[in-house]
Amino acid sequence: MRVGFYQYNPSFGEVARNLDAVAAALERVEADLIVLPELFASGYQFVSQEEAHRLAEPVPDGPTTRRLMEIAKRRRFHIVAGLPERAGSACYNSAVVVGPAGLIGCYRKTHLFYEETLFFTPGDSGFQVWDIGPAKIGVMICFDWYYPEAARSLAVQGADIICHPSNLVLPNCPDSMPVRCLENRVFAITCNRIGSEARGGKDPLTYIGQSEVVTPKGVIQYRASRDREDLAILDIDPAEARNKSLNRYNDLLRDRRPPLYKT
Repeated sequence: MRVGFYQYNPSFGEVARNLDAVAAALERVEADLIVLPELFASGYQFVSQEEAHRLAEPVPDGPTTRRLMEIAKRRRFHIVAGLPERAGSACYNSAVVVGPAGLIGCYRKTHLFYEETLFFTPGDSGFQVWDIGPAKIGVMICFDWYYPEAARSLAVQGADIICHPSNLVLPNCPDSMPVRCLENRVFAITCNRIGSEARGGKDPLTYIGQSEVVTPKGVIQYRASRDREDLAILDIDPAEARNKSLNRYNDLLRDRRPPLYKT
């Protein structure tokens, strides 16, 4: 299976321009699965609820999801990408999963970070797993990584690959995702963005890049730089994520004891 990510620097609010840039970058890619950043076409640093609502789009009828479905159909691969979703009066920080046949699913971010709490409604979709043929994939968004329950929820549902659209500003995630993969025996594709935003007199946000693909044994198969655009495609065997045996006595998921995990 060929998987990868596109790490780049979107221009805030210029959705059509950002979609064109992504479409051009992916035009000659041969892959099965591509992950794009969180809020990859809208930008991240909103200054008001009104601005967030204006840039939010319905799923699947908004321009971003429609364009992603067109790319996926033409290029014959699957895409996981973050966008601001509008549903009635609510706005969610969401990620869509699309493929050659159209929309497959939509995940709404569970754990909102920092000022996201001012602009978005906490996600109500729960953690879901979708079968895309060569692998089962789950989605979490950026700050969700901070909560081990997120990755574990996807693993126990059978995810082979965790797709992780991100706009990371804290330094810890790239070195922590190998632990998430190791403790769940799954692949992870974290796609971050680069660049910075300083809007409305706010403190600037600098995105740390370092998008990466991590194996079920916690090995960083590839990591991008902190500040350069990167389109990376790698070969993986998703079957490696289906063997949860650590040795002849221990199975990672079978040996869980949920009744004792109550808090």
